[in-house]
Amino acid sequence: MKKIIIVLLLALAVSALFVFDAQQYLSPEFYQQRFSEQPIFTGLLFFAIYVVMTALSVPGAAIMTLIGGAIFGFGWGLLLISFASTMGATLAFVISRLLFKDWVQDKFADYLKTINAGIEKDGAFYLFTLRLIPIVPFFVINLVMGLMPIRTITFYWVSQLGMLAGTAVYVNAGAQLGQLDDLSLSGILTPGIFGSFILLAIFPWMTRTVLAGIKKRTLLKGFNRPKSFDDNLLVIGAGAGGLVSAYIAAATKAKVTLIEKHKMGGDCLNTGCVPSKALIHAAALAHDMKEAKKVGIHATDVKVNFSEVMQSVHDGIKEVEPHDSIERYTDLGVNCITGQATIIDPWTVEIKTEQGVERRTARNLIIAAGGRPKVFPVKGLEEVGYYTSDTLWEIKEQPRSLLVVGAGPIGCELAQSFHRLGSQVTMVDPAPQILGREDSDVVKAVTEQFERENIQLLLNTLPEAYKIEDGKKIAILKTPNGLQEIQFDALIIAVGREANTKGYGLENLNIQLDERGNIAVDENLQTSMPGVFAVGDVIGGYQFTHVSAHEAWYASVNALFGHFKKFKVDYSVIPWATYTAPQVGRVGLNEETAKAQGIAFEVTRFDLGELDRAIVDKAASGFVKVLTVPGKDKILGATIVGAMAGELIAEFVFAMKNGLGLNKILGTIHAYPTMMEANKYVAGEWKRNHAPQKLLKWVEKLHDRRR
Repeated sequence: MKKIIIVLLLALAVSALFVFDAQQYLSPEFYQQRFSEQPIFTGLLFFAIYVVMTALSVPGAAIMTLIGGAIFGFGWGLLLISFASTMGATLAFVISRLLFKDWVQDKFADYLKTINAGIEKDGAFYLFTLRLIPIVPFFVINLVMGLMPIRTITFYWVSQLGMLAGTAVYVNAGAQLGQLDDLSLSGILTPGIFGSFILLAIFPWMTRTVLAGIKKRTLLKGFNRPKSFDDNLLVIGAGAGGLVSAYIAAATKAKVTLIEKHKMGGDCLNTGCVPSKALIHAAALAHDMKEAKKVGIHATDVKVNFSEVMQSVHDGIKEVEPHDSIERYTDLGVNCITGQATIIDPWTVEIKTEQGVERRTARNLIIAAGGRPKVFPVKGLEEVGYYTSDTLWEIKEQPRSLLVVGAGPIGCELAQSFHRLGSQVTMVDPAPQILGREDSDVVKAVTEQFERENIQLLLNTLPEAYKIEDGKKIAILKTPNGLQEIQFDALIIAVGREANTKGYGLENLNIQLDERGNIAVDENLQTSMPGVFAVGDVIGGYQFTHVSAHEAWYASVNALFGHFKKFKVDYSVIPWATYTAPQVGRVGLNEETAKAQGIAFEVTRFDLGELDRAIVDKAASGFVKVLTVPGKDKILGATIVGAMAGELIAEFVFAMKNGLGLNKILGTIHAYPTMMEANKYVAGEWKRNHAPQKLLKWVEKLHDRRR
C-alpha cells in the first residue's frame, strides 16, 4: 500500500508538471517578473520548484542553479539552492529506497555483497567524493544510493556538504551572468564572467586532485617517507610481470631493482608454460608416430622412455633460461637480487640474502609475486601424496595409472599428454563438462577426441576421500550414482590457482584484498596503498603469461610517469589458447559470455573439414567461429578449434585490436595452401550470408540484357 501511494503521488506530480507547463520554470524571465514585486514569494516558489524537480529527477538542475544565481545573487542564491538541492536529492533517495531497494537487494544479493560491505564501511566517503566531483549526474547518485545500505540522515548531511562547493561555483557563474547589461562579446568577456567559466571548467579536475591528495596523505599517515631513494622502481617477483616491469624501467633509463627469492622466470619458465609445452610436444610426437599409418608410414615399435622425456623437458627449460637470466637483465641495466623480500613501508623493502640483510628504498613498488596451485583439503590426501603443476616435473617414472582432478585447461593438457605417453588416465571434475569456460561445440570437439583416445572422464564427480589399502592408492569418488572407488598410481591436482599474498609484508601496508583473496587494484593497477602497484597472478583476472606482461607495461609506466599521465589497463582484446589436441584458441566474446552479458551477436562458422591444407595434413576436424555485431562485420570474438588454433587466432587478435572487420580479412591475400586460409574463408562465409540480394537480382537482370 505504501508503494502504491508513492507511485500515485509520483504520477500526480509528473502530471502536474505537464499541466502547469514545467518548461516555463527553466526561464529566467519567469522569476525576474515576480522578483521585483514579491522577492520573498519568488524565493520560496523557486525553492519549492527546485525541490520538486530534484525529487522527480527532472533534468535541468544546472540551468536552475545558474538562474538562481542570476536572480537572487550569490549569497541568497547559494543559500536557497544548497538546501533545496539537498532536500530534493533526499526525497529522490527515499523514493528510490521505498520502491526498489528490497527488490534490487534480493535480486542481486550475490553481486552486491562486496559493494554493500564497502558502502557500510566507507559509504559517507564514497558519497562525498561523488558529490564533490560533478562528473556522475547527481540524479543518478540520488537513485543509486537509495538502493544501498546507507542511512538517510548520513545521505542528507554528506550531500549538503559535498554539493556545497560545486553549487557555489555554478551559483557564482549565474550571479556573474545576472549582472550583465551589455550582451555584446566585449560585455560578456569581463574578468568576472571569464573567471567564473574557467572555474566551472577546472572545478572537476581541482576537486579530483584535492581528493586524491587528501586520500593519499591519509593512507600514508604514520609512514616516514625517505628524503631520497635508492631506486626509482623496485619490483618483487621475477616472473613474466616482474621481468617486463624491470625491463621497461631500465629501457626508460630508470634505476630499478628486481628481487626474486627462487628462480628467475617464475612459474612460466620453471613449472608452467615452458615445461608443459615441452611435455605436450613430446606427447604429440609419440601420438603422431602411432597415427602415421594413416599416411602409409608404419612405425612398428614406438617406445617411450619417460625419464628421457622428462630430461628433455628440463633441457628445454635450460635452453630458455638465458632469456630470463640475471646476467641478461643485469646487462640491460637491472639490479637483480636473489633473496626474500619483505615490504616495510610504501617505499622500503628489506631483503634477506645469503650474504645477509639489506634494505632498499624506491619511489614506487611493483608486486609481481605470482600465484600457486590451489589444493582443497580432502581426507587422506596427504597420505596418498599428490602432484601439482608446480611439482610434477620431478616425476622420474611414468605412472601406469594417473588420476587428474580438475578438467580445466591445465588438467586437460596434462591428462592428454600423460595418456599419449602411455599412462592410463582418469579425469575427475565436479562440473558437467570439461573446459567450463568454453562453448558447448568447443567442449564437444575436445571431449570426443578424449573419448577416441580412451581417456576416462568422470564428470559431476568429486573426491570424497583418499586411502591406501593393501599398498594401493585409492580415491573414493562421489558420483551422481553414489560412491565409487578408483585405484591410481599417481595423482595430479589441477583445480586452479590462488594468489601469493603472504610472506612478504602486505600486512604492513594494510593492502586490501578482493573477495577471492587477490590483491585489489584500480584501473591503473595501483593497490590501495599509493605508489604500490601489482600485476600478474597475484591480482587474479586473466592468469596468463602474456597478460602479466601486458599489465606490467601499464604498471611500470604508471609508476614511473603517473604524475604526468596515467594509463588505464586495457583488457578489451585478450587471447588465450588451450594446447590440447585439438587446440582451442579464443579472443573476445564467445556465445556463452555474450549471452550472459546480454550482447546481441551473429555467428559465422567455417569447418576445417572444407580446408585443403587441413585435409592433406589429416587435420580436417575442428572449426573457426566468429561472433559479429548483427548486420555488421565488426568482430566481437573468435574461437578456433583445431590444429594450430593458438597460432591462427592471432589474425583475429590483430583485427580486433585495430578495429578491422571481416571485410578486411576477406580482402587480405592468404598463402595457399595454409591453415591460415580458414580465417579468410570464415570471412567469406559472413560475406555470402550478407550479400545484398535485391541488388544481385538487378545485376542478374543486367547480365541477362547484355547477353
